[in-house]
Amino acid sequence: MKKAIVIGAGIGGLATGLRLKHKGYHTTVFESNEYAGGKLHAIEQDGYRFDLGPSLFTLPYLVDELHHLFPEHSVEFSYLKKEVGCHYFWEDGTVFHAYTDREDFIDHASDVFIESRKRLRDYLLKSKKKYDLTKTLFLEKSLHKWNTYLSKDTFKAILNAPFLGLSNTLDQENSKFKNPKVTQLFNRYATYNGSSPYKTPGIMSMIPHLEMGIGTYYPHGGMHRISQSLYELAQQVGVEFRFRESVTSINHKDQKATGITTASGTYNADIVVSNMDIFPTYRKLLPDLKAPEKTLSQERSSSALIFYWGIKKEFKELDLHNILFSENYQAEFKAIFDDKTLYHDPTVYINITSKESPEDAPQGCENWFVMINAPGNYDQNWDALIASSRQQIINKIKRCLKVDISSLIETEYILDPRGIEKNTSSYRGALYGAASNDKFAAFLRHPNFNNRLKNLYHVGGSVHPGGGIPLCLLSAQITADLIPQAHV
Repeated sequence: MKKAIVIGAGIGGLATGLRLKHKGYHTTVFESNEYAGGKLHAIEQDGYRFDLGPSLFTLPYLVDELHHLFPEHSVEFSYLKKEVGCHYFWEDGTVFHAYTDREDFIDHASDVFIESRKRLRDYLLKSKKKYDLTKTLFLEKSLHKWNTYLSKDTFKAILNAPFLGLSNTLDQENSKFKNPKVTQLFNRYATYNGSSPYKTPGIMSMIPHLEMGIGTYYPHGGMHRISQSLYELAQQVGVEFRFRESVTSINHKDQKATGITTASGTYNADIVVSNMDIFPTYRKLLPDLKAPEKTLSQERSSSALIFYWGIKKEFKELDLHNILFSENYQAEFKAIFDDKTLYHDPTVYINITSKESPEDAPQGCENWFVMINAPGNYDQNWDALIASSRQQIINKIKRCLKVDISSLIETEYILDPRGIEKNTSSYRGALYGAASNDKFAAFLRHPNFNNRLKNLYHVGGSVHPGGGIPLCLLSAQITADLIPQAHV
């Protein structure tokens, strides 16, 4: 049986491992940590359970597809669709519930923001059209293979190029609304790929369709259940995992990848797939190979500062997803991307899985995942930034929710860009690899194959099509499609 090696057991590595096993390869996944899942990890502390990584679940069919590859095996995985995607709060007392049904969203937004129903409907329908026009080209195929551009779908997308908003920023695309709060709400979707709405192209206005058109979901057992269900399935079907075994080099000869080396030995393989961030893949695992410097020098996406708080109270006004908006959104993104620091009035995201899984917190309490967008790790004084931001976040919550939570925090765990970089090998702690602050960013991302070495492939958030759970799963699909079927 032909052998395949996957470096990294993040969500992209798990999905690729399953797809390669399905294609007939004897597949081994090497992981430096002692657990599978990468950023999709979890901890328990003082009676609270916290998902450490991604907190939003969209396009669940991408996970279902992996389970359906092996119908003779059964691993428990289920989810529910959310009626309300997010609760939004502003300091002037405005509260908005973003329904996932398009017409309900339009009706509520029109009432709260005194905004034209027609303008809102036209925007969301345009968002859907952009998604439908570009998903095949940008999300489901390699942008770096000529046959991608010879398809009917690509030709259709090219004909509609002026409609896609490639020449505008997302903020310019969203400034058509009369109420600046609506613009701010839709500008937030730039953060779904770690970018600034004042720099990323207007085509990103297709992202709201994921929530108001397709829906947001909650996996029973929390986000960690996504990665663990795939890990359990991989174990059942015979994918081999070697934890706490860091890969030190990707071996190659005559322009062809031949395997890997770890501290424990050398392993030969017919196929090597790196789920490691593309920057350390070249710098650490392929130091003798000429690197694509233009790609590696791309601006990094945003990172995050996250406080995991056990809160000794229940808040009925909050839901699974909650946003407390900054009073000056543009200044916040300037601080993150231009000044490489944290803004004094940050937008605060609060995720509370105990709203759906009460067992995640003691009775009468809630598990708060409190995150603000942050720059990558450029050796800032993080200890000082964390201390000041903690108080600024508490002050923000007090201004929006009219409660001082200081005395309600009974347990705390903190994750900052340094920890994200250390735990996941994400260069500078970037959550999504390269930022999308350029209209050509999608084409500059590293391809899912290696131009210099045959049999070497790349998967995950730092390569095409990008970061986040859905894109990492699509990355695995694209990568696996490039790899030939194994023959015994």
